[in-house]
Amino acid sequence: MRLRLREYRTRTGPHEHRVVQPWQPLRHTSLRAPAPIGTLMGDHDGLNRLAGMFSFAAYSRHTIVHVPLSDAVPPDEGQGQLVDLVLVHETLGLRASRWPGLRHGLRQGTPLTVRTDEARTARDAALWRARQRRADRRDELRHATHARTFFLFGNREVFAESAMSLAYAAGWGPRRKGVAGGRAALVSGLWGLEQPPGGGHPVEVLVCFKAYPPYAHFRRP
Repeated sequence: MRLRLREYRTRTGPHEHRVVQPWQPLRHTSLRAPAPIGTLMGDHDGLNRLAGMFSFAAYSRHTIVHVPLSDAVPPDEGQGQLVDLVLVHETLGLRASRWPGLRHGLRQGTPLTVRTDEARTARDAALWRARQRRADRRDELRHATHARTFFLFGNREVFAESAMSLAYAAGWGPRRKGVAGGRAALVSGLWGLEQPPGGGHPVEVLVCFKAYPPYAHFRRP
């Protein structure tokens, strides 16, 4: 996939950070953070481009991927505040509390075009799924919500799995019953979210397909 991005270089103290955003906003894709259930809802274009952003994040260990979603067109389904999304490799050591200062420095971005490798993403996602049967697995998506932003901290394989889950939703969502009339369809999810100790209701982010109005433009594949 070819992605058009906007690249920033911003500092906090002595440290410089590379941040990328989609060049064009994902106008019809929205995110509600889990409490304990969240919803990521979008049309084909939004979910497909978001899959590309996860794939890019998987292989960009020193880059912060910021997807502004809080200003998306609010869907007519679901409840809760809309939030942005930030993807960060665990090894980068970024704390969510430092993000507002970094975001304030995103002023003069430069164009950037990248290509993702879908075959490599699929292979790494398969490796992540294979490891889920092991009792000592540690590659989960650590998450936090701060300053109207949902943060996901992970590694290459778990980000690749999320990319494949979103690509599946983009491809199969338009085929679900009722979507031509504007109803949202639950298609997949962001698996591998770190769960709180002691059990209780699992933390989830459900991925839903939803066409945007006017629905006369929509045609099922």
